[in-house]
Amino acid sequence: MTQNVDRETVVSRLLGTDDILILCHKNPDGDTIGSGAALCKALQHLGKTAAVLCSDPIPAMYDYMQITVYDGSFPPAFVVAVDVAGIQLFGDHNNIQDYAEHVDLCIDHHGSNSGYAYETLVDDHAAAAAELLTELIPQMGVELTPEIAACLYTGVATDTGCFRFTNTTANTHLAAAKLIEAGADVEKLNERLFECRSHARIQAEKMALESLEFYYEDRCALICLTWDQIQAAGVAGAELEDLTSIPRSIEGVEVGLTLRQQKDGSYKISVRTGHDTNACNIARRLGGGGHPRAAGCEISGNLDNAKHAILEEVKKELDRAEAEKNSLEQ
Repeated sequence: MTQNVDRETVVSRLLGTDDILILCHKNPDGDTIGSGAALCKALQHLGKTAAVLCSDPIPAMYDYMQITVYDGSFPPAFVVAVDVAGIQLFGDHNNIQDYAEHVDLCIDHHGSNSGYAYETLVDDHAAAAAELLTELIPQMGVELTPEIAACLYTGVATDTGCFRFTNTTANTHLAAAKLIEAGADVEKLNERLFECRSHARIQAEKMALESLEFYYEDRCALICLTWDQIQAAGVAGAELEDLTSIPRSIEGVEVGLTLRQQKDGSYKISVRTGHDTNACNIARRLGGGGHPRAAGCEISGNLDNAKHAILEEVKKELDRAEAEKNSLEQ
């Protein structure tokens, strides 16, 4: 059972240790990579030995962060996880499981965090783990340099869809303002993160749209990419993240589903919902988690089994929302 700790305790732990390994989740996105890179740079600024480890390759679109990747050159004395809600999200490559079962500290923003670390700081009001670190790093006595600010802005911007998603709060904008003041070049970063799509990414989007299906009187929309399609397009995992917004963006759709087959045959499912339904409720019943408007899970088996399982949970959530709406009207 984890011990929930406050920010002061987190700062004390980080300042009081050395030889720190920072773990990110598999299929890394901008928040886990940006948070990991920023924390690593901050610790190195303090003269500490620190490095980042991820099960999967870090996408080339984030190469401007110049991340110190763990190469085994030091034995970790303290292990930190950033933006990782559950131990199953670490993955199986790069010997990451050697450290995933002994995480000293987890810094996260998912209310569904499973409490796998010895100590955990979770703020589910934060839009991103990077938003948390925007406050924690200065509390460590480290200046937000332009390099650190760029990493943190990446996390905040990507997890909010460039400040469009409902997880965006006034505090999120305040955090972004701090990062801009610290030197984050938001024009270049936003262009890199949101406006530049590779030919492979466009091909993947085309294939995903060809798979579009509607369910439950068009209140649910689903798109899917198989592993063969992803390989044929030659697109990196991180470039596929923003595909998850497509089904929910369709008029009248309350629940949007994006199914992406993994190399092992399982399906990574992203759930996006409107105001009346809860994405986390849907994903949690299948062993996943996340936020009320954005959540995810993984399902083994073939495509038909994955569709059946997730659609069954979507139906339950749509029925719950409808019943709640009717009771309020009576």
